[in-house]
Amino acid sequence: MARRSGLDTRQRADVEPLTEEGAAPTPPEGRSGPRHARPSRRARRRDAGAPGRRKIVVVFLAAAAVAVACTVQAERPVPHLTLRFDAPLKLVIDGRMPALGWPSVGQGAVAVPALGVLRVSGAQTPVPVASVAKMMTAYLVLVAHPLGPGDQGPSVTLTAADENEADADAAAGDTSVPVRAGERLSERQLLDGLMVPSADNLADVLARWVSGSTGAFVAAMNAAAARLEMRETHYDDPVGLDATTVSTAADSLRLATVAMGLPAFAAVVDQHQVVLPLAGAVTNPVPLIGTAGFVGVKSGFTDAAGGCLVLATVRTIAGRRVLVTAAAIGQRGADPLGSAAAAAGALITSVAGPLVSSPLLPAGAVMGSEHASWGASTPLRTSASVRVVVEPGAVVHITGRPLTGGERRSGAVVVSEGGQVVVTDRLSASPLAGPSWWWRLVHG
Repeated sequence: MARRSGLDTRQRADVEPLTEEGAAPTPPEGRSGPRHARPSRRARRRDAGAPGRRKIVVVFLAAAAVAVACTVQAERPVPHLTLRFDAPLKLVIDGRMPALGWPSVGQGAVAVPALGVLRVSGAQTPVPVASVAKMMTAYLVLVAHPLGPGDQGPSVTLTAADENEADADAAAGDTSVPVRAGERLSERQLLDGLMVPSADNLADVLARWVSGSTGAFVAAMNAAAARLEMRETHYDDPVGLDATTVSTAADSLRLATVAMGLPAFAAVVDQHQVVLPLAGAVTNPVPLIGTAGFVGVKSGFTDAAGGCLVLATVRTIAGRRVLVTAAAIGQRGADPLGSAAAAAGALITSVAGPLVSSPLLPAGAVMGSEHASWGASTPLRTSASVRVVVEPGAVVHITGRPLTGGERRSGAVVVSEGGQVVVTDRLSASPLAGPSWWWRLVHG
């Protein structure tokens, strides 16, 4: 037994000692092992490739960012284009306006509103204008109760007071038309009686109908005169009988121009005769009405005012309808109203006759150019020939201007002559070459 034990002891000395389960074996005596365990070959290959893959991802993301930026820049709207217009052209129309036949007394004025023309004679100081004041009465009635040219409008029931006023006006020798209490007259009938036979009593009826009282209506008349820049005009009644109801020839034409823009007003004053229920047929007292295209806007006469008349005509020139108005105020003599008609008619004929439609620019004329910040440009041309109605001898200035709103690539031809400013035609640009991709990238 002792011998076997000795043998066993020697054998165990040659065999590595057993370790606990799961523990790393102890290196043999005299051999020192590495401080850390070595990684496997696959792990070493995986670790060696990681930096390369990270570089690829970074490059890819950078390229994607550049691509997105380029796309955004390429799709962004280009900056607004710039329109440049050539220096204004100056043209002198052939011919010469004839001398005007101004009235020898009182005031005169003649106007072509579409051309911005207003010429006057005599001192334009406020003077009585008699029934010419009824232009404002009719104008305010139509502003308060608009009518179409052929409409009758609402009816007004007349009262006993209206009947008494009509009888009193007739007894005093004032212009009036008979009415009866309970009678119903339409707005158009009242305006016909106001403007053609110049009935004073109907002016008061209309004033009370619109404003409730003549005082309130007169206040509205003066407010309207201020709005229309009739600076030398003042009203004290809706009729014109009061000598303190004053105006000028020039102010009367300012009102006539606005009033003639209402179709119903123009239809009423363009009548030689009207028929009213009790009065029957009554005639316009102006001798020129209904002849040679004359429209008798309004006449008037009092001892204080003399003969007063605002006259108009509409002439068609090269297919364009042009309104010409004239006024003669404060005319005297044996036939004051006839003198006013002769003076106003001569003024209209002298001005309207020589008006011409003058060609100014042909189609395709270059008026400027459109420019882009990337260097491209294209001309701005007229889309049609440019013509305007002018007086002989007129000095005309032609230029261009941009159109407002969304029409950034368009312009307009502007013609000015005296006080006239007319936008006559469009300017358009041909297609403009767009910016390059590189320009968009750099300047976006």
